[in-house]
Amino acid sequence: MNRDRISLTLEDTSQISVNAFIAPIEITINNFHMEWDALANLRVNEPEKQHQTKVFQAFLPDKPVSVGELWKINAEGVLPLLQQLLPKPKYSMHIDAGDSYGLLACLRAYNDKYADIVFRIHAEFELKDGRFTPSQFKGHLILDRMKKKVVFFNMYVPDGVINFDVGWKKYKDRNYSIIDSGVCTQMELCSGRQDILENIQFDESITQQAAEMTLAHRFYSFYQINWVPLDDALRLAQEQEKPIHVISIDGPLNDEAC
Repeated sequence: MNRDRISLTLEDTSQISVNAFIAPIEITINNFHMEWDALANLRVNEPEKQHQTKVFQAFLPDKPVSVGELWKINAEGVLPLLQQLLPKPKYSMHIDAGDSYGLLACLRAYNDKYADIVFRIHAEFELKDGRFTPSQFKGHLILDRMKKKVVFFNMYVPDGVINFDVGWKKYKDRNYSIIDSGVCTQMELCSGRQDILENIQFDESITQQAAEMTLAHRFYSFYQINWVPLDDALRLAQEQEKPIHVISIDGPLNDEAC
């Protein structure tokens, strides 16, 4: 199916007010939130900040795109937003098999007036004596195409059984970190009114789930595997006279919280 391609630009020069939130950490598997001061006292760096429009220009493609198409986000341009949450963000992950690094966006929907961009960012933060790695940042950027301005922005760490991973250099005389994972109930940046999405009728669109899955497929090659339920695997192994290889993991495959 051939889709129309549109240009996405920002020309509004006014500053954009962004609010930031980090909820206190109350759950970790190994109780690091009770023993490690940096995690126990994790707080947002700047609760409110005025950002230049050029910060959000970093999320936009440099050429026309169609619905469902992906592009890379300008990493340097997004740093001020991450720094509003915590002061020392970085994109190089502590564990990276080649699929962890990246900042990607997808055009989910548009009409003559609005465009809805869905994005996913992987980043981690340096803390005193360690690091904090969120599972991912996901979000929306909605543009007014006629006024060429941002009308809504939201970037957050999604809920999960666990949604962050930490490494603590507890022992100064040793060259390794001890690790833990847990739940942060809110780590978020937002600007504008989210209910604007409820009142927009788009001319062309894909679902939120489809956009997020398209992004996930670009990050993780394991999505190319044809996964089947265990019962089906046992049946197929007998029918095809093939062995079953079993891998046991204790964390999610589809984000960085492991």
